[in-house]
Amino acid sequence: MKSSLKEITPLTEKDCFYIVERHKSEFLFPLHSHPDFELNFIENGKGVRRVVGDSVEEIGEYELTLIAGSDLEHAWEQGNCTESDIREITIQFQADLFPEGLLNRSQFSSMKKMFSKADHGLTFSLKSIMQVYTLLDGLSSVTDPFEQYMNCFEMLFRLSQADDSRILASSSYAHSKRDSESRRILKVKQYVNDHYAEELTLEILSALVGMAPSAFSRFFHQQTGRTVMDYVIDIRLGNAARLLVDTTNSVQEICYACGFNNLSNFNRMFKARRGYTPREFRTIFKKKRVFV
Repeated sequence: MKSSLKEITPLTEKDCFYIVERHKSEFLFPLHSHPDFELNFIENGKGVRRVVGDSVEEIGEYELTLIAGSDLEHAWEQGNCTESDIREITIQFQADLFPEGLLNRSQFSSMKKMFSKADHGLTFSLKSIMQVYTLLDGLSSVTDPFEQYMNCFEMLFRLSQADDSRILASSSYAHSKRDSESRRILKVKQYVNDHYAEELTLEILSALVGMAPSAFSRFFHQQTGRTVMDYVIDIRLGNAARLLVDTTNSVQEICYACGFNNLSNFNRMFKARRGYTPREFRTIFKKKRVFV
């Protein structure tokens, strides 16, 4: 049984890079994996908790991590961060953008080594981040597609020269075992990820793991630090946010597609947890999406 959300990134075969810049006060997207490579930059995020495989760490003011494992679970969670304006830049690209024939050339040996290490997650030091900060800082505002491509390429090459990058997930991560209690939580989380658009009640979810609703409610809260229904709402809102940015569906359509049965409740919950109404969120974040 898979224990995380399988994300489908917006990349197509015609795209080299997908670049999105966000300003946020909260991290809500759940633990997930995807087949595409991802370079994630966070500024002003001291206290955010980074989860990559079996590595769980609290990040500093700046964060830059490369994920190149197609089944590597990862997420950035709120942790102890209390900042109200966290900047995040995510760059995604398909593995075949750098084919084996290219990486086997001597000029690209450092990039081949970097991507191999990033199969378990690779994080970069503040020194390395500062060496590419200028490229990162202006990436989403560059208007020429070829210049954007070259800037991304140069940034990855510079990072491959870093001698102080650090692998995150352990080499034995894929074979690590989880206890039976963890499997119960993971089973319910996966069910929520797969069925968030459907009716989800405490009774339905507790029955999945053979527990009484009241006992499961206490168990889930003890294990995760949140209530079952809070988790359901977070997953629904996370998927709603994706649809607001990645589709032209109306707010009402998105509301019902994500399991909410009342538009005003959806608007109220979304604003309470995201700081914007769904319409405001769509307007702000669509402006920052760039395909190269």
